[in-house]
Amino acid sequence: MISINQVKFIQSLKQKKFREIHDQFIAEGSRLVLDLISSRFVVKEVFAEQQWISLNRAILGANNISFTLVSESEMSRISALSSPSPVLSIVTIPEAAELPSSFQDEIILMLDDIKDPGNLGTIVRIADWFGIGTIICSENMVDLYNPKVVQATMGSIARVKAIYANLGDFLQQIKGSTEVFGTFMSGENIYSCNLPSSGIIVIGNESNGISKEVSEYVNTRLQIPSFANNNAPSAPESLNAAVATAIVCAEFRRQGIQ
Repeated sequence: MISINQVKFIQSLKQKKFREIHDQFIAEGSRLVLDLISSRFVVKEVFAEQQWISLNRAILGANNISFTLVSESEMSRISALSSPSPVLSIVTIPEAAELPSSFQDEIILMLDDIKDPGNLGTIVRIADWFGIGTIICSENMVDLYNPKVVQATMGSIARVKAIYANLGDFLQQIKGSTEVFGTFMSGENIYSCNLPSSGIIVIGNESNGISKEVSEYVNTRLQIPSFANNNAPSAPESLNAAVATAIVCAEFRRQGIQ
């Protein structure tokens, strides 16, 4: 049975300031929790309904993870989801990874002030799908360990490193060591541009795009062309940041395997 103090502690981790104080975050969902257990992350404790415990008791035991049995109603009290899953875990936030110093044959995503939790979580999932292991995030963008972000990664948070840094300072330090690509409303058509197997891909803020400071370091401006009737009154003005990320990553990988 879960205690009142445990409920309060779990609920506090939905806020960034308490995640930073305790260096812990919450993750919900069977696939997500199991992915975290088998990853570099340290799962401190699991709260789960009886059926989930019965199915996964051996995994919990093999990894020395303590668990608390909770009822469906108790799970609804601690869950951050509108439809609670049968399992919630408390996970230790790992020490920040070092920024990359070598870019040989590696594609790195750089996110400039992404604000929407769903976008960040989806971008982490996209990076995982396309074999991109590192994302560099601007300092003040949405927190990777926000419950909505963690949920949207669908387990990919276990395999993709996200590093927060001052983008301008980092780009200045590595200037000339790799090519930097950015997505803009005007630029080279991504489908006719020769793309390399390594480099940094910058994705900008949902409303304002790539900041002036970061855009100064972009070597190649890429445009995803629209095939809509742009003269129509309801023609789309831009793409969602996560959708744009998927298109760009797909084209980089497509050209890389030709």
